[in-house]
Amino acid sequence: MRKTFTLYTFFTVKYNNLLVATNISVLRTFAIICWLLQIFLCYTLCNLLKKIYLFQNQTYKMKKYLFLLFQTLLFVSCGNNQEKILIYVGSASQPATNEIIELFENETGIKVEVIYGGSGHVLSQMIISKKGDVFFPGSSDYMNIAKDKGVVIKNSEKRVCYLVSAINVQKGNPKNIYTLKDLLRNDLKVAIANPDGVCVGAYAVEIIENSFSEKEQKLFFDNLINYTGSCSKTATAISLKTTDAVIGWRVFQYWDNTNIQTVDLDKTEIVRIAYMPIAVSKFTKNKENSEKFINFVISEKGKKKFEKYNYFTTPKQAFEYIGEEKEIGK
Repeated sequence: MRKTFTLYTFFTVKYNNLLVATNISVLRTFAIICWLLQIFLCYTLCNLLKKIYLFQNQTYKMKKYLFLLFQTLLFVSCGNNQEKILIYVGSASQPATNEIIELFENETGIKVEVIYGGSGHVLSQMIISKKGDVFFPGSSDYMNIAKDKGVVIKNSEKRVCYLVSAINVQKGNPKNIYTLKDLLRNDLKVAIANPDGVCVGAYAVEIIENSFSEKEQKLFFDNLINYTGSCSKTATAISLKTTDAVIGWRVFQYWDNTNIQTVDLDKTEIVRIAYMPIAVSKFTKNKENSEKFINFVISEKGKKKFEKYNYFTTPKQAFEYIGEEKEIGK
């Protein structure tokens, strides 16, 4: 570009000197026209060179941006190729399962995506979506449904831990609730989980029907203000003090020891104990990693996480707590 402008300046000076030396009118007019034409050509040439320069500069920038975009897409693609599994979990095991997932991911590098909820609700989600690698309900009731529907792989089921029903009240027991019959008092607000989709709710209904007369059942349901949608929501109803008592699981106290206190049921009021099973979904895309996760859950490392929250890891522990043996699951 610098050479072009130097040549142009040289010829312009020479030509202008010629114009000064010539007094012929025609030549002067012709010279003016040529001079104007020179200006136009110079302007056009400058713009052309400028566009070429800008195009080259933009091309460089474009290449740079395309390279960065390629690197980003490559990074995202690599991230998407990370091994992962999707698990559907009844929230009866949520505190311990959260910690097990974190430990499993750190040790194996396998990403675990989890959907919590009432066991019946998450089972329905898995069936409708036809997605998922592991089904981990809060009781055997919903595993039996899953097996009947053929949505878990046969012989993949394992037992994880055991649950015992109890009354859960606010810390310090401000309403002085000590027995199941106390829940019939008209000064109380009580709640149970929805028995149609939440395992702890189904167990609560069994206790109510087994322990109360028809008249007493009416008194109880007069005090009932809510059917919660999952085990975690049942425990939260006490933590947030929206109810005075729930018929829940004994372990709720250890989920939130600051706000929840457990009142034990009499051994005659407990119909059965629950166990939490886990199995590979028939919709799995990665059976090997699904089995790897299940084996991790039932390993000593997994068991310690459940023991941390005072789940029973053997039937014997549950029987000793109750004071006699009970039916396990169904």
